[in-house]
Amino acid sequence: MIQVGLVFGMNSPMGKVVESCISMAHSEFYGAHPDYRTRLSLLVRNPNDNAVDAASTVLDLMENEEVHAILGPKWSSQAKFVINLGEKAQVPIISFSATSPSLSPTQSHYFVRTAYDDSSQVGALAAVVQAYGWREITLVYEDTEYGNGLVPYLVDAFQEVDARISYRSVIPLFTENIDIVKELNNLLTRQTRVFLVHMTAGIGSRFFALARDAGMMSEEFAWIVTDGLSSLLDPFISKSLDSMQGVLGVRPHVPLSESRRNFEERWRKLYAERNPHDEIADLSLFGLWAYDTVTALALAGEMAWDPAKSRYLKPNTSRNKLNFSSIGISEMGPKLLDKILSIKSQGLTGEFNLSSGALHPIAFEIFNVVGQNEKIIGYWTLAQGLSPELNLSRREVYKASANDLKPPTWPGETLKPPKGWVMPISGKKLRIGVPKKDGFDEFFKIEWDPHTGVPSYSGFAHDMFMAVLDTLPFAIPYNYIPYMNESRQSAGTYDDMLFEIKLQKVDAVIGDTTITANRSSYVDFTLPYLESGVAMVVAIKDDERRNMWIFLKPLSWNLWLMICVAFISTGFVVWLLEHRTNEEFRGRRRQQLSMIFWFSFSTLVFAHREKIGNNLTRLVLIVWVFVVLILTQSYTANLASLLTVQRITPEFVDVQDLIRNRHFVGYQKGSFVRGLLAGQLKFDESRLIPYGSPEEYHEALSKGSENGGVAAIFDELPSIKHFLAKYCNKYKTVGPTYKADGFAFAFPLRSPLVSYISRAILKVTQDKARMDGIEGRYFRGQNSCPGQDAAIFSDNLSLSVYSFGGLFIITGVVSVSSVLIYVVLFFQSNWPSSRAIRPGDRSLRSKFSETANKFIREHRLLGCPWKNGSKMALTSQFRSMEASTNNDVGVTARRQNKKERPLLMMHV
Repeated sequence: MIQVGLVFGMNSPMGKVVESCISMAHSEFYGAHPDYRTRLSLLVRNPNDNAVDAASTVLDLMENEEVHAILGPKWSSQAKFVINLGEKAQVPIISFSATSPSLSPTQSHYFVRTAYDDSSQVGALAAVVQAYGWREITLVYEDTEYGNGLVPYLVDAFQEVDARISYRSVIPLFTENIDIVKELNNLLTRQTRVFLVHMTAGIGSRFFALARDAGMMSEEFAWIVTDGLSSLLDPFISKSLDSMQGVLGVRPHVPLSESRRNFEERWRKLYAERNPHDEIADLSLFGLWAYDTVTALALAGEMAWDPAKSRYLKPNTSRNKLNFSSIGISEMGPKLLDKILSIKSQGLTGEFNLSSGALHPIAFEIFNVVGQNEKIIGYWTLAQGLSPELNLSRREVYKASANDLKPPTWPGETLKPPKGWVMPISGKKLRIGVPKKDGFDEFFKIEWDPHTGVPSYSGFAHDMFMAVLDTLPFAIPYNYIPYMNESRQSAGTYDDMLFEIKLQKVDAVIGDTTITANRSSYVDFTLPYLESGVAMVVAIKDDERRNMWIFLKPLSWNLWLMICVAFISTGFVVWLLEHRTNEEFRGRRRQQLSMIFWFSFSTLVFAHREKIGNNLTRLVLIVWVFVVLILTQSYTANLASLLTVQRITPEFVDVQDLIRNRHFVGYQKGSFVRGLLAGQLKFDESRLIPYGSPEEYHEALSKGSENGGVAAIFDELPSIKHFLAKYCNKYKTVGPTYKADGFAFAFPLRSPLVSYISRAILKVTQDKARMDGIEGRYFRGQNSCPGQDAAIFSDNLSLSVYSFGGLFIITGVVSVSSVLIYVVLFFQSNWPSSRAIRPGDRSLRSKFSETANKFIREHRLLGCPWKNGSKMALTSQFRSMEASTNNDVGVTARRQNKKERPLLMMHV
């Protein structure tokens, strides 16, 4: 006989089921194996539910009965103490009901759990939460080892599906109903409407009965229970199903085999015989585990039996007095532990494998309480996640959705899934802070009735919020709370108003509030309902068309100077090339100078009449006329543009100029823009001036920074568009646009409303007809500024030398090249011959000097000789020039026509 202690509360309904199952397992096993050498001698003890009584009972069994194994105890809190005794005596503690994950076979070698760890179900619970899109859960659990042990695992599992436990409701095990009612009322004041209940059947049945009486089993609530409140684990809960209608739960999946079906029939007969006055209870999973546990222990005892090692070492010296230090050591315990861990068999609950010290489920069922039944709506396995039908084949696990389950019936007998969040049922409305604006009230405007004093609200932000509320699938009662002082002026900045949420003075803020990184540290923003950014507005200079000297504006001063130089130099080159052979380029000095200026400038209108005889001159003129054509056409086009199209020239363009010159700049009062100017752009805070309305903007910009105003205004784009629409053609946005994340509504951190409001904002903003209607009421005509739309933004209206640099280079190269060619040809044709040079003067230098002097004489501007000499002097000068010409030119001079001689005389 192998002594085994059975420590379990047999007086409870579950105890009676367990006792009958153990009795059947014992008799049926040895009935099937009559030739075995061993028998289990079950020493039944029925302790109270407290841990001390259970530990005392186990100690007595070890000292006085020298048991080699302990079956039980019932509760995890009891097992926590008993396990230590098993470690000391080397006696296996085999429990089929202590499911708390705080008890681990890996930490306590002599603890064997022939049941499922509670932590194995957290994956299924998290998948259900994810499937219905819930983000916050209220956890309700009993204050025991069983209840507390699962909490850390639930927290981790929900984090993996982007959900969190927003509140923990701890219910003492022996609490009064009035205390439970108080906690239920506390839960009603909170926003979360998804409750996860982790309790045993005794306290759980009371809790749900009181929750039903408190009105918490209606449509807006969602209830999920762990396997401890399923009839599979505790049939007693079946009597409480009336108060659990619409509840979802998880429980282990136990395949219904033929052996299990036959066992249930035999068990019902035995239970009725032993309890003739009791109603036949349902067979629980604990009873099945108890049956498989005794069967496995009987087999392990047969395998581990050794007559030489069947007692305790160091037996007790006293068998009447409890003494922890006198506990002996079981010789058979270690071997019995090894054998039971090595057993692999097919039990009533499926595969019975304790190689890791505990059983592991293959799947979990998702059930829905409908009437008196737990309707299966889906399954969950680690390999496949949620599915409406059980499929043990491995597949890729996707994000869980409601389509993975059959449609359940929710509390209130509705098929519509609860949203999981509502306004608290405490008579309170959502307190919404709104800005009190002195200007730019197109975004939010507050007006008070002069007779009743009742405020009315309007504005773009208000209408957007109303449209969002209409889109939500649920109603939100609210009250506006203007952020103002007793004199009905703004009570602070937008940052101060948003911080009221963190101080719990308001529940949300609605208005033209911009999303910033600093603000997001203490509030949560929705998606933006209006795009934004920060830009600079400056005044526009006077229109250039009112300038009487505008005809000079098309070309820059340096280009005008360059054109004059080019005209004079081209005229001189033409005169130089034509003067020697063309009579029209000869005459008095004044005439030749005027010819140089007249000929070049006359090409501007193509009015020159002089005949050209030199091919080099023609080449120069071709290029020059082309240059003149380009210049005149460009001038005409630019002048026409100046006279017909408005040119907008801003007073300032560069932000750094404002900072460097210490100009005053303005911003909207209470806006975050002040922080951007002082922090990011490094403006001196003493140069920043707040303004509250478009009229103040206009007045400040009109005065200018040096006259008590500002040089520029920095504000967000929606406000700037409104300002520019009101003061068209007077101001202009310049410089870069500094990114901002737009206008949004603000809520407390981790508020469930944020996701619903954000989705509603998307629906409203994507509805073009609705958005056009809202924008049209407040921003109509903002884009209708024809003057600025047709204007050209420019701060440099004139063409410069650089624009025509290529043309000037071409004409310069051609002119210089032509002159060089002309000089070379002149030197070649007038180079002195050997006969013409006086003896003794044949050096190259003298030849070059003589030819150069001749070139200078023939190309100088001749003055009038009548002023300084007589006619005889003129005749002598002419004869000398004629003789020199005849001698130098030679054949060419002799071939001159006789008719040309009087002309030459007249010219001289």
